[in-house]
Order: sequence, then structure tokens, then C-alpha cells
Amino acid sequence: MHLAWLALLPLARAVQPSTNDTLLWGAYRPNLYFGLRPRIPQSLMTGLVWFGTQDYQSVSRSRHGCDQGDGLAGYTWTEYEPREGGVQVINDTPNNVRITTEFIKVAGGNNGGSWAARVKGKPLDPNIPSRISTIFYMGLEGLGGIDMVTDEDENGLEGDVEFTGTSPELDDFTIRIVEGPDNQHVSNARHASAFEERIGKTHYAGLPIPAGNIWQAREILVQSIIKRANEVLQPYKDPAVGAPDPSFVLHLNDEAFTGSNLYAVQKLFDGPFQFDVFYESASAKQKLSSAVLDQSIPALQQSYAARFDVALPYPSDFPAEHYEDMQAFSRAVTSNLVGGVGYFYGTSIVQKKSSYEWDEDEDEDADDADSKVAHLTPPNALLTATPSRSFFPRGFYWDEGFHLLHIFLVDPDYSLEILHEWIDLIDDDGWVAREQILGEEARSRVPVEFQTQVPSWGNPPTLTLVLPALIEKAKAAASSHGVPDFDLGLNQEPLGTGPVPAATVSSKHLASTEATAEYLTSIYPALKRHYEWFRRTQRGLIKQYGRRARSRTEAYRWRGRSPTHVLTSGMDDYPRGPPHAGELHVDLLAWMAHFTRTMRGVAEFVGQADDAASYTEIEEGMLANLEDLHWSKAEEMFCDLDVDDEDESYHECHKGYVSILPAALGLLDSDSPKLKAILELVRDPEELWSPYGIRSLAKSHPEYGKGENYWKGPIWLQVNYLMLSSLHKKYAAEEGPYRDLASEIYTQLRKNLVENIYNEYKRTGYVWEQYDANTGKGQRSHPFTGWTSLVALILAEKYP
Repeated sequence: MHLAWLALLPLARAVQPSTNDTLLWGAYRPNLYFGLRPRIPQSLMTGLVWFGTQDYQSVSRSRHGCDQGDGLAGYTWTEYEPREGGVQVINDTPNNVRITTEFIKVAGGNNGGSWAARVKGKPLDPNIPSRISTIFYMGLEGLGGIDMVTDEDENGLEGDVEFTGTSPELDDFTIRIVEGPDNQHVSNARHASAFEERIGKTHYAGLPIPAGNIWQAREILVQSIIKRANEVLQPYKDPAVGAPDPSFVLHLNDEAFTGSNLYAVQKLFDGPFQFDVFYESASAKQKLSSAVLDQSIPALQQSYAARFDVALPYPSDFPAEHYEDMQAFSRAVTSNLVGGVGYFYGTSIVQKKSSYEWDEDEDEDADDADSKVAHLTPPNALLTATPSRSFFPRGFYWDEGFHLLHIFLVDPDYSLEILHEWIDLIDDDGWVAREQILGEEARSRVPVEFQTQVPSWGNPPTLTLVLPALIEKAKAAASSHGVPDFDLGLNQEPLGTGPVPAATVSSKHLASTEATAEYLTSIYPALKRHYEWFRRTQRGLIKQYGRRARSRTEAYRWRGRSPTHVLTSGMDDYPRGPPHAGELHVDLLAWMAHFTRTMRGVAEFVGQADDAASYTEIEEGMLANLEDLHWSKAEEMFCDLDVDDEDESYHECHKGYVSILPAALGLLDSDSPKLKAILELVRDPEELWSPYGIRSLAKSHPEYGKGENYWKGPIWLQVNYLMLSSLHKKYAAEEGPYRDLASEIYTQLRKNLVENIYNEYKRTGYVWEQYDANTGKGQRSHPFTGWTSLVALILAEKYP
């Protein structure tokens, strides 16, 4: 055992988060099909690798990181509760196997408790061979060590395999990998007699890996297998002799080197299989067995379904006969969102100044030569949901606000903990990077041109979307002297240690208005700093171009745009005018008005009366300027404002998400004539309406479906969700001349979105980044259980 770290233990513990926490461990490596780790920067990481042994090429196509190129027919957490565990189903059609991963946390001790995992598989088609090799690995980075306890054998191992380890945060622990019942192995294939000492054995490897490289375990292990296979196959090069069966050759090398910090255990199966992994914290003083999984997984599934039906109940206006299928779908997209939460740690690449001349302020001093050179920051840590495990396995500011809304409904405290981690990243200037690409593993999944973050670039301020819901729920709880419909069993005993969790137990942040105020007070200073960063860095020009507006200050433009893209707006290739220092963007002003309204609500709740009065005045100016600067009477729509060659302002009008955003954010009065024009635009099938949702750009637009076609027509769920929310809570609910039209649009739009996304999920096995407005087919990255999972909220008619 490696004990040199003991002298540093007090310091190491002092800088780490609490380790006695049921949220310490989780599937916090969402970029992998199955990977567990604790929320500790440099610590123990585990992962699963598998490949088919039907041929020699399959090892090079081994599964590990989620990849659309793998051709899987679907993979999703069907249940996932962050304090208890979950169940994931992976359908690997090319290898003819359905792999189920089951994960249970067992609380106890002083170091985050223990956990158990089960990996089992069965053929997708029982009439076709299903021959799978699995590799479960564990790697330890930072202080501490890990050792193999089971005696080594150059021909492989029989029975259980055991490891011991220690680290400052986890203290002493053991890991056991236990064979399941009735596993079968290939034994009668070509040249079996030459390998009889190795057939049916568990194979292993122990390797010393440089610090920071554990995330490359798959490549390291696969290369080790290939290297050994090349040596083993030397006597079989003669075609007349023929090669041995791949399952006899594609093995780890059954060696464990001194000082190894990466250990891997390989099993080979023919047909159905199962094995269990037990991580036991020494401080918990509890021995785990397969019975824990046998009992706890069905209990988790039962309790999760009961709690889910409280949080997101099946609606009465959908057919009762579809309840089972639709709720299973809703649970799956929700579970994959929550199971897609990752813990990331590492450096970021930051460049102080933008390289676009239209981003430079007139009164700015000349930059030093170093300001446009990218630098690595000190490392940061972040717990965050991810938009897509296969394509965007990292934190996105613009997406996260929608993720948090959804998670809040099923687990308020978890949502608010994630939000707090984002708030903690806000720097002294009030900036937080719009993409959180922390460390080399995260950067390996991002094209080089998108890795650098600029401290004058932002994203739509969606992080605060969840705060009005928090305040509303807290007030409702206070008025009813208890916690209402968000009671989801958050404080019950973890599975495996006690009774099945009930459907209703309170959230600590919503237990009282004092608890809610304490949370909001803790984030308010950084949130206010962040708000002021937006107002300072994204400020647009009004008086310099002789524009008339009731407020002389409230106008905004996105920094960081190129001539063809405004990535910072979140709607990358949506049509805009030519870049100009004097342009103004209607969507950013709308977002800022919503942000201001939220800040007013928070300030009022935490007793910051002066701030609340200031926010009220600012919001009034923003709403006035939406009309004064951005409403085109000629086009009857909200438009960006640009500047021509004569320095004259003109409206840059494009019918689509940007033009309807003020209504989607509920900023218009219910009797506003402007609302009528927007609703008619939304409802027109020649403009934004489609049978599958609201188009991002009007069908009549000359750029509809052209070029990159990212935001030029395809349907995105988050803007559809915002529109549905405003229709449901305001325009179809309040008295007004357009109430009936708003209600009609709401009913049909909700039905169209839910049915199409559900049908595409059934057809393809995935929810998608966007949907084709002409056919309804899912397209781009998948699974996209980021904001597309909002379909579960739409089905349940939950708009917090």
C-alpha cells in the first residue's frame, strides 16, 4: 500500500468537498457508456470496455466512449436517481448484445459510502451468436495507491478478483469483481487444445500510467491486447494452419507491474452473461454481496416510477391506453438527462480579447500583445448536466438553464446544487465561460477552433430560469405550511440499507422560506456580479446613432459574432445583418429583460429592497426599448437593428425564433396588438408552423433550409418549450383578445411536439438535437437528452 500521502492528509481534506455525501459517487463520466467516479478532482475512476470476439477486427471497434459511429440502436438510463443509483440499457446491434448496467449506492461510513454495480448481457437476436469480451477497469490519479490482492497467474484467474486501495479523500477501500451464475465461454473452436489453460479464465492487466492519462484507458488496454495478439499469432501465419478463435487470443497480458495505477479485468462470454463489481469503503464496515443488487434494483425501479408519477404525472388529455409506453419514455429521457450529469475537472483555454474588430469598444485602450494569445487557466471543477453524451459531453451555459428546470421538478436539491457549482465559476469580473471544457479528456472531444473561451463573450442567461420556479414553490410551501408536489423521497435511506423510499419526503431548500432565502442569499452576490457583467460587456449603442428610445441605456448586442455566425446567441447560423459595432440584437435585449425580472424577484425575496427597485426601473426601460428600437411597424415583428454605410439605422428582419422570443419569454402584455401578429406568424403553415413544432426560420424565408441549415428551419425543443410555457401560463390563461388563439396554438403545438418526438424515439431509439420541419425526422446529434428531454415536462404540462 502507498502511504506517502499521509503527511499531506490534513491539507488534502481541507481543499476537497465533503466526502460523506450520498452525491459523492455517481455515473459522473457521461461521455462513457458506463463510468463511475467520485466528485473528487484527482481520484478513482472506473469504466467499462467491451467488444465482440466474432472476428479479430472487433477489438479495434471496442465500445467505451459514447460515439454515434458505433451504430448502437439506443442506450439510455431507464431509471436514474442521483442519491441511489440507476439502470441503463444499451442495445449494441453490431455485436448482437443488449447490455444492462445496474448501479446502487450504499450509504455509510465517513467517505461517501460504498456502491455495487452489475453488468449483464443477452443476445438481441437469440438466433445469432453473441460473443462478448468485457473489460472493467479502475484507475487512481493523485495521492494514494491501488494494488491487486488476488494472486497473479500468467494464464488468467478463476473466481473473484480483489483489489485494495487508499487515497486521502476515500481512505481505505476494496474493489471486488464477482463472477455471475451460468456464464458460458467459447471452448470448442479451432485450436482450442492449444489454449485450454486460458479458456474460461478472467484475464487482467496492471499498468503504471502517467498522471492525467487514466481517461485514455481504452486506447492503452486495446493496444496491449493487440500487441499480445500479434505475438500469439506468429505460429499461425500459414493459411493452411488457420488462426485460432479470436476469443482464445484477444486477451490482456495477465501481468501487473509494480506501481500500477491502472488495473483492468477482462471476461469473455458466449451468450448471456453477468458479473458484479463491489466498491466497499472501509469506513462503512459493510460487506456487500450480489443479494444487495438482487433486492435493491427492483426496489429502485418501483420507487422511482412512483416518485416520477408524482413529479411528472401522465396527463388526462392523452389516451389512457398509452400510459405505460409514454411514461416509460418520459422516465427514460428524464433519467438520461440526470444520468448524463458529469463531474469535470481541469484547466480551460482562455483568450483575453476577441479577434473581431467590431467587438472592440471605442474608448478601449490599445491592447497589449499578450491579450489575444490563449492561455491555460488554473484548474476548476464543475458538476453539470450535458446536452449529448455522444457529441457534447461537457457543460454548456445556454443548455444548462433548461436542464436545471427539468431536474428541478424531479429533484430540486440536485438542480440547485448543480446551479451553485456554475455560480461558483463566476469570476471577479462576473464572467463565466459559455462552454466548460475542463481538462484534456473534455478537450479531446472538441474541435480546436471551439476550445478557446473569451471573457467578453456570453450566452443567453438561462442559468436563472430555475430561480422563479424556486421562489414560487417556496412561497407555495409557506402558504400551505408544507412542501407541495415536489416531494420526491430525497431524504430517505439509500437503497440497500433500509426500506424502499416513499414517494414524498421534503427538499431541504424548500423546507421553509428561510431555507430558500439562505440558498438565494448564498448565490446573490455572484449572480449580481454576473448580471452586471452582461450589462457592461454586451451593452449596445443608442445615442451614438441618433436612435430614439425611452431608455438611453438599455440596448444590447452579442459580442463574439463572425460575419456568418453568432455562436454566442446560441442560434449559430440564424440570419443576421452584417457585423457592425452599432448593431443591436432583439433576442439579447429580451433575455436581459427576463434576467432583470428574475433578479428583481430574487432581490425581493432576500430583502434587497434597493436592488429590487433598481431592477424594476431597468426592466421598464428594457421593455420600452423592445418596442422603441426593435419593433418594425412595416413588418409587424421584432427585428434586430443594424447600421448601413451611411451610419443610418435600419431593421434587419427575419421571421423565426429571434423575432418571437419576446413573446416566448412572456414579456408582452396579454392584450398587446404585437402579440396578435406574433401568434399569427407562429400559426401560419407558410411561415413558422409545421405538424412537428415551430420552425426556427420561416418557410417563406429565402435562406430556409439553406447552407449549414442549423437554425434555418429545423425544430428545436427549447424555444418551443418557452413558447408553450408562455402560452400556458400567460396568454392562454389571462383575459385578453387573443386568449382563444393562444389556447388553440398551445393545444395543437403540444400535441404535435410530444407525438413526433415520441414516435421518432420509438422508431430510432433516440431523442435528437433537432427535428426536420418538413418530415419530423430526428437529426444531428443523438442521444440529445439535454433540452430535448423537456418533452417530458411538455407531456406532463409542467412549466416551472
